[in-house]
Amino acid sequence: MTQTLHFALNRMAVPRARFADFAAMARRLGVTAIEIRNDLPDIEIGDGVPATEIGAIAKAHGLTIRSINALQRFEQFTPEREAEAIAMAQYARDCGAEALVLCPTNNRGDKRTAEARHAALVHALTSLKPILNDHGLVGLVEPLGFEECAVRRKSQAVRAFEEIGADSTFRVVHDTFHHHLAGEGLFFPAWTGLVHISGVEDAAVPVSDMRDGHRVLVGGEDRLGNIPQLRTLLDAGYTGFVSYEPFAEEIAAATDIEARLAASMAHLQAGVAALANAA
Repeated sequence: MTQTLHFALNRMAVPRARFADFAAMARRLGVTAIEIRNDLPDIEIGDGVPATEIGAIAKAHGLTIRSINALQRFEQFTPEREAEAIAMAQYARDCGAEALVLCPTNNRGDKRTAEARHAALVHALTSLKPILNDHGLVGLVEPLGFEECAVRRKSQAVRAFEEIGADSTFRVVHDTFHHHLAGEGLFFPAWTGLVHISGVEDAAVPVSDMRDGHRVLVGGEDRLGNIPQLRTLLDAGYTGFVSYEPFAEEIAAATDIEARLAASMAHLQAGVAALANAA
């Protein structure tokens, strides 16, 4: 198989441009979907731009807003978290977004047992389901591969989905960085609603010390195995978006980010095609 990757851009790939400029760049790159964020203070959501305005700009550029990223510590579903979820769901509905990304607690001070974490996850998903359904949204649970994360592996999320009888309301995010850190080795293509990609090229940093600041675009020196991960997902039937989510300052500050993204996209397309041809 030689399926084409369907790229998307998370706002972290271009965090300092005006939204209209970000949207225009996405279209020049042939991208048809984007993700916006609620944790960047000087751009949409954070700077108070109305959801309808964001939706209109995206629509004018022929873009799907795949998700808003993210409801943090979602599995600790307090009344405060519920209020945050409702506000995000309303914004998502009004801008035309399809989904909310749900990120779990990632704190070394979290001393809950595995059983307590699972029970909290089930409770949160059960509580979130009517909110998401009422607003026509999908909940995209993103396991974070750090050792301290409350939902480190995709299998934890899928276990909870199956326990509550989840249908199309919930899916997982397969993040190539977090997949590598978690060391799980399992893929859940039928449960995958989005793929996040980034690369790590620093040869000196041990896997256990990799953090968001190391995440760049995917190139020839990538240590995360993005190409074989994507090939595995494609061969298993994944046809959704593959969204760039780098966090390194060198990417945020890059003045040539459009050219860098184009080069990385070409690298990945060629790489996954080569693996298919070699099979």
